[in-house]
Amino acid sequence: MNEAGHGVAAGATIAAATTGDASAAMLARAPRRTLPAGGFADIDWARPWFAQHAARGRRWQQAALAGYTPYLDELNADARAAARQTGRGQPLSFIAQDDLPEGAAYEAHIAATGCVPTRHNLHDFFNALAWFSFPRIKAALNARQAAAIDALGVGPTRGGVRDALTLFDENAVLYASSDPALVAALRGFDWRTLFVAQRAAWESPDLLESGSDGSARCEVRVFGHALLEKLIAPYPACTAHAWVVEVPEAWFTWSRAQRDAHLDETVSATLENAAMLDGRSFAPLPVLGIPGWWPPNADPAFYDDTTVFRPGRRAR
Repeated sequence: MNEAGHGVAAGATIAAATTGDASAAMLARAPRRTLPAGGFADIDWARPWFAQHAARGRRWQQAALAGYTPYLDELNADARAAARQTGRGQPLSFIAQDDLPEGAAYEAHIAATGCVPTRHNLHDFFNALAWFSFPRIKAALNARQAAAIDALGVGPTRGGVRDALTLFDENAVLYASSDPALVAALRGFDWRTLFVAQRAAWESPDLLESGSDGSARCEVRVFGHALLEKLIAPYPACTAHAWVVEVPEAWFTWSRAQRDAHLDETVSATLENAAMLDGRSFAPLPVLGIPGWWPPNADPAFYDDTTVFRPGRRAR
């Protein structure tokens, strides 16, 4: 999430005023404390990309369906219980979007106060879940965004580092692999090797839930909240920015909780210390190509669509 995503109402006000429609401008300025909640009912927790968040997400979903106030109350009860912190060590809490002070930069406000402006919609629902699934990664992203704002202010462009941080926050998956050849296949756009020839190397979503047999060599966690929002209605071309995490072979004998804690620790440390971050820090990954995530990809012909599984145009 970023400042642009929270500036829609202001933009609507300007557009309406420009056309001389005073009544539309007045409507756009009115605080919208709640939004239609129908989208919350569309979350299918059986999907692999949502299943990783299901334990907490189902409870939040019911609160969100009950209304904006019960939803924020549920988020804040969990934040207090978990003692989460934002980028500068402030206790995490969630506030209504209208409570973000006028002119305040979204990420800077979170870092300084601990308060995350949160709308009653799916985008911010999944953003809040990320604060609990990978709290150290979220805090690291927030700290670096706030530091960049301190140094450069909020301008018409973010710059390369802030763009990369935003890509991570919105659209990243964490690609964990113990096999350098599979990492090379991902980075080299070698989809037939990654998804067909080495199909058995992928962790089965079912095995991860019931207990892995340790034979896998790669798997994915969805991090980006905009990506999760898009996957409410999945489509073949839906492509993530994959952040590669090299893990030991023993990783695939660990529990899900152990794996997630390791990802949270190692990725947050990298984000905190990386001198260079840009679009080349990621590899494109068509999400519906992941074995076990989408029934049609059981047919190898699924990967023949070069508009989705594109050949590489550059060395990585």
